[in-house]
Amino acid sequence: MRLRNIPGADEAVLNSPYCVNEPQSYCGKWQVLFPTKGPLYIEIGMGKGRFIMDSAAAYPQINFVGIERYSSVLLRALQKMKELPLPNLKFICMDAAEIDTVFSIHEVSKIFLNFSDPWPKDRHAGRRLTSRRFLALYDRILSLDGCIEFKTDNQELFSFSLEELKETGWSIDLCTRDLHKDIVLNEGNIMTEYEEKFSSIGNPICKLTASRSF
Repeated sequence: MRLRNIPGADEAVLNSPYCVNEPQSYCGKWQVLFPTKGPLYIEIGMGKGRFIMDSAAAYPQINFVGIERYSSVLLRALQKMKELPLPNLKFICMDAAEIDTVFSIHEVSKIFLNFSDPWPKDRHAGRRLTSRRFLALYDRILSLDGCIEFKTDNQELFSFSLEELKETGWSIDLCTRDLHKDIVLNEGNIMTEYEEKFSSIGNPICKLTASRSF
């Protein structure tokens, strides 16, 4: 689907107090942007922001950073933040391939990947956010006890992700191919826009959590 460009989105992102426009300058010192120190959780590909905003509201003791590549998408989250500001949440408009220039070694406690673009063609496998290319970046910025949480309705992407994690030495801590029927894993689940959409038409939601093996 072609992304519709929204006039003024770039300017809105640039001028928003909720966006960090020179994120590299905070590498290793993200805590200075928040009223209180706490674990740093990031969501890569946050879309319109429902998941990370609900998470930040539910867990005020945790600091969150939402990353979205497209300003026209991020604009929706900025509009929501004007209505309900959250002091423990910041946004970045950037390409996820550069996250290791924005977050320092072991600075992030958890990474959320929710309904990432599946990039279905084999030649684009390296662009998938669960490919070994990106797993190497996560390995660098995650704390020693940090983890990844990944949700998708795309069964092929989920299978690919499991293989990539195993091949690169990660441990699969939790895994389900039908989250909403899993009593344990679905407890306290915070939905995304896509999750609500896909589950409403009967698509089972896959979820895994993974950590490094040492």
